[in-house]
Amino acid sequence: MKGLQTNILWTGIEYYSLENCLVEKSDNGYEINSVIVGFYEKKMYRVDYLIRTTPEWVTKFVDVSCRHEGRVQKIRLEGDGNGKWLRDGVVAKEFLGCIDVDIPLTPFTNTLPVNRLKLYDDDTEKIKVIYIDLLLAEVKAVHQKYTRLSATEYHYENVPNDFEAVIRVDDDGLVVFYPELFSRKGREEGI
Repeated sequence: MKGLQTNILWTGIEYYSLENCLVEKSDNGYEINSVIVGFYEKKMYRVDYLIRTTPEWVTKFVDVSCRHEGRVQKIRLEGDGNGKWLRDGVVAKEFLGCIDVDIPLTPFTNTLPVNRLKLYDDDTEKIKVIYIDLLLAEVKAVHQKYTRLSATEYHYENVPNDFEAVIRVDDDGLVVFYPELFSRKGREEGI
């Protein structure tokens, strides 16, 4: 990140959404605050999320609130950085070994493994992540695979492979284009 704050605007193609994401860098790591509003399958939704990471992009804290179909979901995750998690203050053994989170309504969560793994060209890494599908009200551990194709392109796939895409990122690992899902419309640096 060039400045202490990076403000990003993404549009969701499939989820017909608009996201304003603020990434703040400090000596302690990164804090990401974001708001997503959208319209999917004839229903409106709003998501607010807060993610905190170490300077190495290891996810330590996630707080998500989603309003969809007349209900509010709240999810709070606290990690030790080594794959142990609390969900709403209770030990969550089902997430053992997960370092990253994936919220499919935002391209931001792809930045977490892209920056944390520090892959070289043609390197591949299979990871276990906490998958937070807010529209289906489902939170579970899944496996994913990232392959670095170049400094700005990563091949992403679910394991087992039922979805894959080549994601384009900028020099900071922030998504510029995610085919059929997300497109970045703006980025501003601040202090």
